[in-house]
Amino acid sequence: MQYSLVAVFFLTVIFSCHHRTQPKATAVVAPVCKSPECLDSLHVLQGLMYHRLDSLFLRRHKAGFNGNVLILKGNRILYKACFGYCNYKEKDTLNAQTPFQIASSSKPFTASAVLRLADEGKLSLSDTLGKFFPGFPYHGITVSMLLSHRSGLPNYLYFGDKLWKSKEYLTNDGLIDLFMKNPKIEGTSRAGTHFQYNNSNYALLASIVERVSGQKFPEYMKVTFFEPLGMKNTWIRDVTNDKSERKHAISYNSKWEAQKEDPYDGIYGDKNVFSTVEDMMIWDHAFYEHTNLSAAMQEEAYTPRSLEHKGVRNYGYGWRLMKQPDGSSLIYHNGWWHGNNTVFYRYLPDTLTVIILSNRYNRGVYDIQPVFNILSARNDTAAWKEEE
Repeated sequence: MQYSLVAVFFLTVIFSCHHRTQPKATAVVAPVCKSPECLDSLHVLQGLMYHRLDSLFLRRHKAGFNGNVLILKGNRILYKACFGYCNYKEKDTLNAQTPFQIASSSKPFTASAVLRLADEGKLSLSDTLGKFFPGFPYHGITVSMLLSHRSGLPNYLYFGDKLWKSKEYLTNDGLIDLFMKNPKIEGTSRAGTHFQYNNSNYALLASIVERVSGQKFPEYMKVTFFEPLGMKNTWIRDVTNDKSERKHAISYNSKWEAQKEDPYDGIYGDKNVFSTVEDMMIWDHAFYEHTNLSAAMQEEAYTPRSLEHKGVRNYGYGWRLMKQPDGSSLIYHNGWWHGNNTVFYRYLPDTLTVIILSNRYNRGVYDIQPVFNILSARNDTAAWKEEE
């Protein structure tokens, strides 16, 4: 494999989609390198950087990292590598076309579908849920609130065990039915008052896409985004459709034990996109080219929506935002579901993107400060610390 490396600039925060606990967020800083002249001046150091970066990932692989890595600037791939197994039992190794469950990194896909429909005038972000689900007992919740995690709805991952007694999959329609039959679920708060990251929001958004488009959400995404963009190895799993089952990286815990599914694997919108590092690169490019959304709607997606508390972290429509020292923002969304850990960072001023897809549980996937230190010959500690 051939690698080419340049310095990159990011602040990183660990956020994820998992059904029991969330890892604590940490913020780190790396130096900026914006001009072409700066990048060209690093050419003579690329050999040393490659050696150090490759050594880092090999050490991480020996310590448990199993997955694929892709770093790019614009259309130029700076680093691409595959480490480990797609199927550990069969010793089937990963390659750049191996699809992974990308967990909460699915949320920008769902948000893009909703915003596309808004772009086309088929829905309004101010529409309330009653328009799509007549009789919905939680009032005053808009599409915008779902997108920005300000709905006040409870998270199905926390109330589902009490209300869903079956061992069968809970689907999106099943989740709507639970809300309809239980108008006062514990954990509900007043709509529009504060940010609360919540997988229920994005499950409902996927169902709204179905109501508006008249298509199943996986099919809508296929014909609207994946096929036109040429994302040949990307799909959304639908447990009600056997044809949606395709070969992908098996999810493992840290002991190489295949992860068992639970009823919540039946819900899409908040997760259940399967993709590859190469297809995620195509997805990244589409935003720069305004293929997915109009420029105006894309800017809406990158606009902070929760301003009741000061800080550098925020959430737009389907994207987490991290304010940088120069006033720009890091646009990103990480993921965690079962043994899958996903990193998807985008620094727009430099068209820099970092994609890491892993199928063996390892929280170290989110620790990329050592990578920045290598790329910048930097050994000092982080300039910022995470706010309480």
